[in-house]
Amino acid sequence: MAQATTTEYKHILVNEDNIPFIKGTSMKVVELITSIHAYGWSPEELHFQYPHLSMSQIYSALAYYWEHKEEIDADMQQRFEYAERLRLETGESSLAKRLRAEGLIK
Repeated sequence: MAQATTTEYKHILVNEDNIPFIKGTSMKVVELITSIHAYGWSPEELHFQYPHLSMSQIYSALAYYWEHKEEIDADMQQRFEYAERLRLETGESSLAKRLRAEGLIK
């Protein structure tokens, strides 16, 4: 693993690309926050869904997010735009076309 920089948050490190992640894992803070935005999960539900994370790690990531909200929100927006661009460039899959032709999906 490449060199990571420590932060004032006990469980959060920043990698060489300036991306914060949870120490001892490969989970980026942005991925945890995306789960909250997508599913409305509480910290307890995050722990249930990601049992490899401790509650301390989760709360540390949440604290980091709220202190760096603008930059993490911008990262999430860039990730969404990238995925959307790829989806549009790729077009509909042959499976989706066949299912649509058979009336199985809209």
